[in-house]
Amino acid sequence: MREKRETPLRSDAQRNRERILAVALEELTRCGDAPLSAIAKKACVGQGTFYRHFPSREALVMEVYRHEVRQVADAAPRLLETLPPERALREWMDHLARYAMTKVGLADAMRVATTSHGTLKSVAHGPLTSAITLLLEANERAGTIRPGLSSDDFMLAIAGLWLIDPQEEWQPRAARLLDFVMDGLRAGAPRKPA
Repeated sequence: MREKRETPLRSDAQRNRERILAVALEELTRCGDAPLSAIAKKACVGQGTFYRHFPSREALVMEVYRHEVRQVADAAPRLLETLPPERALREWMDHLARYAMTKVGLADAMRVATTSHGTLKSVAHGPLTSAITLLLEANERAGTIRPGLSSDDFMLAIAGLWLIDPQEEWQPRAARLLDFVMDGLRAGAPRKPA
């Protein structure tokens, strides 16, 4: 059996794929069982184009989720390029909160998609763990957080994000929780040199 090679998409095919993902995120967040035909129509692509990119609902939902995770993970190095480590970490936590609210909005669609695949956790774990590790290590080197924290420690500390109801006014609650977590990360941090 031959192994299928990943070939880069033509620019028009890449634009179609990105448009489908953007529309799918919006529609699936609104309604977990949004018809695929409606997503294709709103993305201005034909059924054939749609199914070439995403042969099943499960494939589409997993790719929307993977895309969202990648967006959050990719923000970490960009933030570290432009902000001090402590500020980059706190801003990244805000990105994560927005992601958490999107994830909750997609919960029904993801539950169906992962019933047969069981890969939801593995899709997010690697990229998010790498982003968290990058941010924690930068802050530890800068002396702005207590030493020895792991990405697992961080994820346990922010687990409350996934309990916030996205249908309510979630931003103030998330901000308070994340400020509280930041205060905890700073406790025991070495003093910065004068």
